Amino acid sequence: MVVQSQIDAFCRLTRVSRETISSLAKYEKILKSYNKNLNLIGKSTLNDIWHRHFLDSFQLIDFIDKNYKTAVDIGSGAGFPGLVVAIAAKDRNYALKVDLIEKSAKKAKFLKEIISELQLNASVVVEDVFTKSFQLSEEVIMARAFKPIKIILELIHNRARNWKKIIIFLGKNGKSELLQASKNWDIEYKQTMSITSKDSLIIEVNSLKKKRN
Repeated sequence: MVVQSQIDAFCRLTRVSRETISSLAKYEKILKSYNKNLNLIGKSTLNDIWHRHFLDSFQLIDFIDKNYKTAVDIGSGAGFPGLVVAIAAKDRNYALKVDLIEKSAKKAKFLKEIISELQLNASVVVEDVFTKSFQLSEEVIMARAFKPIKIILELIHNRARNWKKIIIFLGKNGKSELLQASKNWDIEYKQTMSITSKDSLIIEVNSLKKKRN
């Protein structure tokens, strides 16, 4: 009953198709199976997947222009937000391809199984984003529960080309992290409170320049 109430709440907030709910239910089942050995998500959130992970990730689709063709999730892990964004894009008939960057081969196997099972327009790149050869070329760059914002901004500054938007989840210390980051960066951004937690922010970066010291 608890899970069903979460699904009902998810449906009310997202208004997705039955097919999309079915896809997310399959995702949940496979995730719980893999989680026994991989610890993809914390045990404390196992009974709150629809709200804590699915809804939290799904809200990003509203920040992505329907004309964008490519997006990337750096440090994808359990597929949040990248896989859920791919599901959301499919639900809305967006021609958006989502790349998932994951350095763990075991986690990458899980991600590939979800993509295959749900027939998503997504692919997995098994690579460490901090290797010197790593490059990003997608229009939208997403990061959730990955690294502190100062590290993410430095990575994108050094490795990304021709991006149009960066979307980053920030936790309860997000505002102070952003303040610290602004000492080294000129950041043009919008911030939105997450629909899943008043302590979480989502920032959309549209311009990023390193300040001269």
